[in-house]
Amino acid sequence: MPEIPKQLLIIGYTWPEPITTAAGRRMMQLIRIFQEQLYDITFASTATKTKYSTDLEALGIKVQKIFLNDSGFDTYVKELAPNIVLFDRFFTEEQFGWRVTEFAPNALRILDTEDLHSLRQVRERHFKKNIRFTVEKWLRNDMTKREMAAIYRSDLSLIISTYEMKLLQQAVNIDKKLLLHLPFQLDPITDSKMANWPGFNARKDFVCIGNGKHAPNIDAMVWLKQEIWPLIREALPDAKIHVYGSYFPQQLQEMHHPSSGFYIEGWIESVEEVMKKHRINLAPLRFGAGIKGKLIDAMGYGTPSITTSIGAEGMHGDLPWSGWVTDDAESFANAAVALYNHASDWRQSQENGVAIINTFYNRKVLDKRLLDNIESLENNLVKLREANFLGALLRHQTLNSTKYLSKWIEEKNKE
Repeated sequence: MPEIPKQLLIIGYTWPEPITTAAGRRMMQLIRIFQEQLYDITFASTATKTKYSTDLEALGIKVQKIFLNDSGFDTYVKELAPNIVLFDRFFTEEQFGWRVTEFAPNALRILDTEDLHSLRQVRERHFKKNIRFTVEKWLRNDMTKREMAAIYRSDLSLIISTYEMKLLQQAVNIDKKLLLHLPFQLDPITDSKMANWPGFNARKDFVCIGNGKHAPNIDAMVWLKQEIWPLIREALPDAKIHVYGSYFPQQLQEMHHPSSGFYIEGWIESVEEVMKKHRINLAPLRFGAGIKGKLIDAMGYGTPSITTSIGAEGMHGDLPWSGWVTDDAESFANAAVALYNHASDWRQSQENGVAIINTFYNRKVLDKRLLDNIESLENNLVKLREANFLGALLRHQTLNSTKYLSKWIEEKNKE
């Protein structure tokens, strides 16, 4: 008899949009791993699909619309009997984790954090109030406590950034057995791939990419337009910058100003196309978390980047950056101009990017890391859950409090 395939249920906060968001690409990378292991995959979400959402059914993935505060999910997950439930962001673990615990208790519960949302939120709040961010302030935040509780309730949490791994272990004292560093999983950059990249002289101008729904991107583009670009333009009067991304609000669209070389281009289907024709990528991020897809893309297509310490955070270990890292407008502009004008420095930055990708983002290494951890967890799940007493305590409290609140909301909705 043929072996029955293992069941993976992914509960997504949104439907994956790999052409518009790094989170969407990340999710498709995880799906690829499980497809290669012949899992029967179902993707469920309460969200509404958009024109950018991937057609999962065309890839052989089942899709399921689910609803908040709906006991119909209990019957569904019990009948599906998944081997693994993957929560996409801690919000979905909060909403559905207690139901999975009660109605699919044997399922391995994995949380893909994407990035630490609490870290991003606290940094943004402090930045806008012009207050210095500290780890102590992050620990006091209510969202931090919610996110940490979700990590403790899960059997394994996937952490995308080395900085966030260190933060969770040192500041929160979370057992490393509950965490797995798993950044973007990419094919290595080969010499033949590099040989096909346009060279220094074949490229011109600057590029900036970002999703307009993401607050760090909006701030970065506004700062770029108001303070950084005028300095670059003064030194390079003929230079242009092309800004790409989806969901641009009116605020960003109104920054289109061709006479100063500042072009708001909007959504582009091929990131590769725009990266390869521009000489420098600019990513002046002043708050945020996780690792940045736009910077990974730039390295993957041989485009050096000027970014900030937040932008490069947790991405490159001790290896030199693929470009320049600086945090004030004047030095940011100076670095952009210098790298734009010096071919040898530009080529070295390009090589730095290749080293970063091949060292930290090798998909074969990372796939094995994830699959080995899953196998170990499945073989020792009872003991590991018994050892995670705090997680058991949080599951007990959450199961009761969230369960009855959800049932009350469900009854209220019926009225």
